[in-house]
Amino acid sequence: MTHPYFAKTRHPRVLAHRGLLTAAGEDSGVWENSAAAFAAAHAVGVEYIETDCHVSADGDVVLFHDPDLTRLNGDTRAVAEIGTRELRAIFADHGGLLTVREALDSFPGVRFNIDIKTDAAAEPLGALVAPHAHRVLVTSFSDARRQVAIAAALRGGAAIRPATSGGSRTIAAMVALSALHLSPGRVLRSLDALQIPERQRGIRVLTPALIRAAHRHDVEVHVWTVNEASEMTRLIEAGVDGIVSDRADVALETLAAP
Repeated sequence: MTHPYFAKTRHPRVLAHRGLLTAAGEDSGVWENSAAAFAAAHAVGVEYIETDCHVSADGDVVLFHDPDLTRLNGDTRAVAEIGTRELRAIFADHGGLLTVREALDSFPGVRFNIDIKTDAAAEPLGALVAPHAHRVLVTSFSDARRQVAIAAALRGGAAIRPATSGGSRTIAAMVALSALHLSPGRVLRSLDALQIPERQRGIRVLTPALIRAAHRHDVEVHVWTVNEASEMTRLIEAGVDGIVSDRADVALETLAAP
């Protein structure tokens, strides 16, 4: 059965990778995963936003990709060492910090794809998304993290489990099984999507066999991170269900139904 996360939305899916920066202007100072980047994505009609989470020193689950602030402003401290109030001050000139709770409340019509970047974020994230399980997909490179989050959501009263996609071990198993033409049924159990790069470290991850195997078990295939219109078109024609893109505006225009 298709998860409600995918119900009544456009297919193929367009997932705005950490929001949308280009709509705010290249020199605007707006940072990825910020309130302004999310608002820009929402303004162009995005239905899905891909984002990442860490935990602040105060225990708040905040939306940020990197383990520290080096890439943002040269600060080498870990996100986990910085209080939420200070993070807000740092983000004030970069589009505005969002916690997971604030993102879910501020964009009630958006469906979120949340990548758990640290073990400490898994359980609190699950509790936060419990009331929103119909519009949240929980993922992580660590299968253990996403499983902890899903269990926490169910304990927190979620009417259904959040949608989920496989982590690194799941993807590796899928690639091996599909290459050997073996059934991936056990691997795909309780998954709603496979979110993968086309290639990883020189190895082709996306193959026709993988797409066929996923679709036989009602699992969608999403490819990241695709920014060229010609590549988006090629992948959709190959059978991919969704594109994760820094240029969600371009993807929406390119993949619009004729």
